[in-house]
Amino acid sequence: MASTDPILRGKIALVTGAGRGLGRAFAETLAGMGADIAIHGMREHGPAEYGEGTTLTDTARQIAETFNVRTIPVLGDLTQTDHVARVVDTVIAGLGPIDILVHNAGGDIAAAGGKPDPNDAIFVKEPDVRAVLDRNLLSTIFVCQRVARDMMERRQGRIVTISSVAGYGGRPNGAIYATSKAAAIHYTRCLAAELRPYNVTANSIAPGDTRTGRFLGSRPVDPTRLVEGGTLERIALVDEVARAVAVFVGPTGDFVTGQVLRVDGGAQCWPA
Repeated sequence: MASTDPILRGKIALVTGAGRGLGRAFAETLAGMGADIAIHGMREHGPAEYGEGTTLTDTARQIAETFNVRTIPVLGDLTQTDHVARVVDTVIAGLGPIDILVHNAGGDIAAAGGKPDPNDAIFVKEPDVRAVLDRNLLSTIFVCQRVARDMMERRQGRIVTISSVAGYGGRPNGAIYATSKAAAIHYTRCLAAELRPYNVTANSIAPGDTRTGRFLGSRPVDPTRLVEGGTLERIALVDEVARAVAVFVGPTGDFVTGQVLRVDGGAQCWPA
């Protein structure tokens, strides 16, 4: 279906980690607002890993057809600066200068691609420490640096990083992941302060537990938390988190920067 409220028509967005889960939902939300979308992924067949699609190319095609926008798929390892440069250059060549960056790539993954076990403060192995920090913190820094430079020259742009409520309250069995997300939140705030003179905003969305394919497929889940309404003591629907991006990239976000929006049903109501 085509956009019913194309307030972002003519804007170019790069969504990283967009092949499945929250990343795809962010891309669809922006496409529904009229933006043309670069769909980034690390692997062409990444969308199939948790049963949320087939290939990155097919995901881009489906979004283009559904929302009547331009899309391109783009592959790259965002922990490597040369890959980051190539990804950004490919987007600019294929769609145009980037107006909106939603940096979603990352997650509680390890060197071998699965969840570190344990991912705690004491026994987690060095390769897992490096992998989690690289994919969540370094990728945030590298991608934001590259995109922000172009936005500064044009004196316009919106940057949204995807962090986690774990960056606020910690996670006793996920210390390295929580540490990387806390650092990403602080980096986003520092970035916002530096970009103020250039009319570029930088904010973060911090989801709680969200029922993506990877979340449901990588850990035991309390079935009572899988209801879809009637209580906020449940696991969020993907669209409930994805809609928050509109707060920062639409007109509501014109004068909002350096903020973190927790989308967790109030599981964390207090500063931490």
